[in-house]
Amino acid sequence: MPELPEVEVVRRGLERWVAHRSVADVEVLHPRAIRRHLAGADDFAHRLKGHRVGTPSRRGKYLWLPLEDSDQAILAHLGMSGQLLVQPHEAPAEKHLRIRVGFADALGTELRFVDQRTFGGLSLHETGPDGLPDVIAHIARDPLDPLFDDEAFHRALRRKRTTIKRALLDQSLISGVGNIYADEALWRARLHYDRPTATLTRPRTAELLTHVRDVMNAALAVGGTSFDSLYVNVNGESGYFDRSLDAYGREGMPCRRCATVMRRRPWMNRSSYFCPKCQRPPAAPRAVQP
Repeated sequence: MPELPEVEVVRRGLERWVAHRSVADVEVLHPRAIRRHLAGADDFAHRLKGHRVGTPSRRGKYLWLPLEDSDQAILAHLGMSGQLLVQPHEAPAEKHLRIRVGFADALGTELRFVDQRTFGGLSLHETGPDGLPDVIAHIARDPLDPLFDDEAFHRALRRKRTTIKRALLDQSLISGVGNIYADEALWRARLHYDRPTATLTRPRTAELLTHVRDVMNAALAVGGTSFDSLYVNVNGESGYFDRSLDAYGREGMPCRRCATVMRRRPWMNRSSYFCPKCQRPPAAPRAVQP
């Protein structure tokens, strides 16, 4: 699933090519693509026609297109394979094209939602005073948000009493971090994924957040991480950060820091990649004496 850098790359593309354009028509080609819009395809299309798209916004992995003249927004769920593409009208339809949005101008391009696995989709939602769609109001700010509160995050870690990778993937604590960038940041911080959050000092939390931000900004600079053709930007181009990964996907390869062989362990239906020397596992708790 795309993480913050990939979603931000898509958001920037939409800001350039879609913002401030008026919707002329909407064609829903697969019902699963609008299944989160409970009123159905006809209602989704009808309610979008004639509206002007505002500046695309993002919080963590969540992307939405506000409608300038209403308190509503199109929320995009990219899922595992969802793509938002800006294509010329005459371009051949993609094999997995699900939704087509045309605009009332002479630019000659349209917005297409393509989704091979149909896990993603578009839906229309009410927005609050802050412009956030109501269904994602519980999502925490992401570490690249200027209003992200580092101190509040540290206090939440101490209260949560979980392990650090679980905390990084908890979207109610910090949004936008997924499996790939969690492994990368933890490798940079020399922290094992099972390190208890209660053991983190403020300086250690601050260091970790610095690495989270650094790895995400580095990924943004090269268009995100693409392991296959399923993640692309609005022009259909792939990102190149997979060539710079230090931990994720490097099982059996030498650690770039100490040359120890990298390991992979099953973790919450995913995998965790780490260096057994640089990221030593936490000590087992001592048995309580009778």
